[in-house]
Amino acid sequence: MPEAAESAPRRPAAAPRIAAFGEVMMRLETPGVRLLSQTDTLQVSYSGSGVNVLSGLSRFGYSALPVTTLPDNPIGDAAEANLRKLGLLPDHIRREGANLGMYFLETGFGARPSRVTYANRAQSSFNTAGEGAYPFAQIAQSVDAVHFCGISLAMNDTVRRSAVAFAEALKAAGKTVVFDCNYRPALWGEGGYDKARPWYKRMLSLADLVMMNENDAMHVLGMPASAESRAERLAELIPETAGHYAIGTIAGTHRGIEADGRHSLAAFLYRGEPDRRFYWAEPLTFPVYDRIGAGDAYTSGILHGELSGWTPDRTVRFAAAASMLAHTVPGDTPFSSEAQIVRAMTEGFGDIER
Repeated sequence: MPEAAESAPRRPAAAPRIAAFGEVMMRLETPGVRLLSQTDTLQVSYSGSGVNVLSGLSRFGYSALPVTTLPDNPIGDAAEANLRKLGLLPDHIRREGANLGMYFLETGFGARPSRVTYANRAQSSFNTAGEGAYPFAQIAQSVDAVHFCGISLAMNDTVRRSAVAFAEALKAAGKTVVFDCNYRPALWGEGGYDKARPWYKRMLSLADLVMMNENDAMHVLGMPASAESRAERLAELIPETAGHYAIGTIAGTHRGIEADGRHSLAAFLYRGEPDRRFYWAEPLTFPVYDRIGAGDAYTSGILHGELSGWTPDRTVRFAAAASMLAHTVPGDTPFSSEAQIVRAMTEGFGDIER
């Protein structure tokens, strides 16, 4: 693609309204690379998979709306204030209850990996909201697409039924359903794959755009693979998944960790019928400052390209660059503009901008 085309992408005539259904969490991070047992100070921020995806999209000019429940107290006030700072709109934020889910982050160094410890999630205002708490049919009429995360499905049956009901309302309204598999073994517990499988299959049957790779197909969906290498299993299982569930687009990444600690990212986008073709970004290798949330930045890039009508090739390269840049800033939420991402696509790492 010519360089001129890289700097002048085609954009939607009017930026769509994108929502995300999921939990808002308080992130409590130790300073530097300290352990919890070493520190008496924690840095507070607010995140969640949907928050991160919407934060990225808000920087691309979209109206970004979380569909969630925050506590009806000063903690909820603080969370909502921080969401507004990220450019998110409060139209579909409920206030009820007293608890916000939290996670504690201890950043790793060298041979010691980073560690996340969850707290208070089962009692959070989002995860205890009853069925019928949200006017899903009404919201479906007011938005263009909604992002769902598999992390939310791990919480309880009420949240799972609500996610399915919301996705069904969106399909009835002719809107776009985005599902990120994001399976977390620690959240599902023993026998997690068997618990998750029927809910994942239901969400996949309603989804238009899915974030996953061959591991999700094998372990969560229980699909057999005859190939041995990751690339061969991906080539075998992703088209099969797209065909079985009538999914238009599936995207994901393969991550590697180099001997010097840098990460490598191989990003793909598979377009279903009638294309039935993989598109790959050039592999990227880069140093990592903060890995958490980088997958959500990738999702925001894929969603932006798909909604903007870009070619699959451009979309996957843009999303890979968005993820790379998200690794370079602290915190879960991406902060890169479209222009900054395009510059990273075309110029790579540069000198100081003056």
